[in-house]
Amino acid sequence: HGYGILKFKEGLEYKGQFEENSISGYGIAIWEGKRYEGFWKNNKKHGEGKESHKDGRVYCGSFCDDKKDGYGEYTWPNGSKYKGLFVNGRQHGEGIYISQIGRAHV
Repeated sequence: HGYGILKFKEGLEYKGQFEENSISGYGIAIWEGKRYEGFWKNNKKHGEGKESHKDGRVYCGSFCDDKKDGYGEYTWPNGSKYKGLFVNGRQHGEGIYISQIGRAHV
């Protein structure tokens, strides 16, 4: 249990909480043009978090077992946005898509 910094040869860097020799709790990870800040469980993104990509894509919302799962907001580099539910990493059910032109239900 505690807080620490972990660096891998592959370029992954993690700063945050650990529990029983695994990344668990709140932390920040940076790797391969991505940055994730949020909650972890057993080395996987789990709970509320924000994942940002080098190209400008951003997801803010719930994660379960390393995948987008629950309510979230996904923003593309052009400013378009989807607000709604995700299941197993994909948009699922009703949501709202907002483009630069206007708003539409999905």
